[in-house]
Amino acid sequence: MNYKKTTLKNGLRIITVPMQGTQTATVMLMVNAGSRFETEKQAGLSHFIEHMFFKGTKKRPTTQDISEELDAIGGEFNAFTSKDKTLYYAKADSKHIGTAFDVLTDMFLNSKIEQKEIDKESGTILQELSMYEDDPRRSVGDELEKLLYKNSALGREIIGYKKTIQKFKRKDFIDYMRKHYNGAGTVVCVAGKFNEKEIIQKIKKYLGGMPKGKISQFVKISEKQKKPEVHIKFKKTDQTHFILANRAYKQEHKDRFALSLLAIILGGNMSSRLFTEVREKRGLAYSVRTGVDTYQDCGYISTQAGVDHKKLQETIEVILMEYKKIATSEVGQKELRKAKDFVKGKGVMEFEASDEVAIFFIDQEFHKEKILTLKEIFAKIDAVTPKDILRVAKDVFRSEKLNLAIIGPQKNNAKIKKILAGKF
Repeated sequence: MNYKKTTLKNGLRIITVPMQGTQTATVMLMVNAGSRFETEKQAGLSHFIEHMFFKGTKKRPTTQDISEELDAIGGEFNAFTSKDKTLYYAKADSKHIGTAFDVLTDMFLNSKIEQKEIDKESGTILQELSMYEDDPRRSVGDELEKLLYKNSALGREIIGYKKTIQKFKRKDFIDYMRKHYNGAGTVVCVAGKFNEKEIIQKIKKYLGGMPKGKISQFVKISEKQKKPEVHIKFKKTDQTHFILANRAYKQEHKDRFALSLLAIILGGNMSSRLFTEVREKRGLAYSVRTGVDTYQDCGYISTQAGVDHKKLQETIEVILMEYKKIATSEVGQKELRKAKDFVKGKGVMEFEASDEVAIFFIDQEFHKEKILTLKEIFAKIDAVTPKDILRVAKDVFRSEKLNLAIIGPQKNNAKIKKILAGKF
């Protein structure tokens, strides 16, 4: 699949990806504004701005005006905020791409950000915060990053604090957007069925007037861990939820493909080692999953599960046993081939949808030194050997890189630390 990159005079980057065999088109805008760019007083502001973009513009004064116009064409539209970016998108039948583009860019450029709407929306966001706190399966990830990146903006929850959410004024929004919402820090991607020349001209017309600005910088993480760390959030829950994480590699690390395959082999699907050992053989958890999370300056590989309170220790020991196995013995060619085919199969299926294609390209343009096509990524995956998997496993699965975050009625921190310390 070919793509084209165009850079405007104001620094705004455009990625266009024409697709054969689809009748949809997706317009996506990604901005260099996320929670790790915020000060303590601004905590939650990136996410709050995302909400406010759906509250009305001069042309479409209310939330209903925006939603009705996109609903009328059967379009999908949404946004999300992460720690290092905010993304807005609209997907529709390709014949309605003009409408989708017009609505999305109107929200992006002309949202009113009225104080009365800020005051109302703060209540909605506080309820969102409460919802997350009531879902330990989700919030245990926040607890893990508090542990990994303590005393930094990266360790703070994206949604912010109750005290900051309730205090924001319109000026806070305008000042923050003036700093981060600019041409240099914005990427637009259009994928699917569309006229490439027309859409590039339209983007130039609508977004070419954005101020150039500068790409915002963040404080890089300094990792100095020397021994296993445990963080327990005591909460009365039906299960104990935990994530076991080892510090690993940043986004552009040369071993990122080997690390991703390592995660698949360990717990990336229903035939993985941990799914078989933890769920099928021992019945310790309904769900167990290993994955990789990366940022521009750091990253980690982790395994998550929810278990009976009394089975926490046993489950951790089983996971660490599998970590030790894969760090001491080479995986077989058959098992590695299965993991490679799994990754490639998922990639091919995702490329059938214009929104998945858009996120694939825009995310790389935003975070990576170079955009790789799916074919190029597959070649790098195919190049990974059993020796690479073993080398990476030995590097990341070490006691001084091990961290455990827990939500549940657990108290014995010292006992759990002892388990972690003796397994590598």
